[in-house]
Amino acid sequence: MSVWEPYAEELVVGIPLPTAPAITLTEGLAAQYQAITGDALRLPLSSPLSQQVTGGDRLVNPALVLQVAIGQSTVATRRVIANLFYRNVRLLRQIPVGTTLETTVTPKAAKLARPNAGVERAKVLLSMTTRDESGNIIADFERLALIPVKDRSAFEEAGEIGAAEEHLDLGAYIQLAPGAWDLVGMPATALPSEGVQVHDPLREPVTEAQTLVRITQNLAAAHRDVARGQQGRRLVYGGHTVGLAQAALSRIDPAIATVLGWHSCDHLAPVFEEDLLSFTAVLEDFTPHKQGNIAAYRVIATAHRPGSEPVDVLSWVPVVWTAAQPDSEGRP
Repeated sequence: MSVWEPYAEELVVGIPLPTAPAITLTEGLAAQYQAITGDALRLPLSSPLSQQVTGGDRLVNPALVLQVAIGQSTVATRRVIANLFYRNVRLLRQIPVGTTLETTVTPKAAKLARPNAGVERAKVLLSMTTRDESGNIIADFERLALIPVKDRSAFEEAGEIGAAEEHLDLGAYIQLAPGAWDLVGMPATALPSEGVQVHDPLREPVTEAQTLVRITQNLAAAHRDVARGQQGRRLVYGGHTVGLAQAALSRIDPAIATVLGWHSCDHLAPVFEEDLLSFTAVLEDFTPHKQGNIAAYRVIATAHRPGSEPVDVLSWVPVVWTAAQPDSEGRP
């Protein structure tokens, strides 16, 4: 007898999987995540600033919320070959340290992919809903995973997967910005011009990959076992790359109060331990909101490896609420 590691044909569209253990986002967990990513997002770093802006306890880094939710979603993807994209990621609530999260995973669509090296594979679209200890929905999103097929005759295609990225409507994110927050205490900077690339001069090596996998209860074997990775190496969990990308964005735009969601997140190529990553951000769109702006950036992560040409590994579009620089009369 062994632990159940589902093949694609064992995931039934419309039937939720048993949930992973609930996780309480403690001070210790927040500190571990901070040590791995070095994220400069201000509210999760400062209790006094969190209190001033939100009126409550220190904010959990929104990336940590999603890292935990994704880790809990791996009840469906222990055998994952690769995660292809995340889509329509929404943070319906911003939460304080001490909140407990539990995630329900439901297969939404499935389609056979082309075999690779004789391995039958399928694309499985998964829907995730993350709730707190009171049953409030905290996060809602989809991910597309590439999962092996053991018995092709038992696999049934169902549902529509759709595109990795849909039309960007910033108006849909305004309602996600907490109404009681006051951004006056946030440092404010001017947004970059739309379409202009902004480079983070600080390149980051991918380290502590196993630590992030473990603290988020990520069960995908490809992130733990060289024999089940790619190219004879462990595959770095895609959220790790996103975490470093958010850290870079927090340096590029230090006025970000929080992340409201991910419009899209497309993993372009695998990332491996000790890869050196560089990051470039482009402002795609923004709309004024209260003392700031709801803004969408496209962040590109590029891997640099000895003896190889740089390769883009991530195209990520987070939507953030960022404090606006006041005009000459002091108005935001």
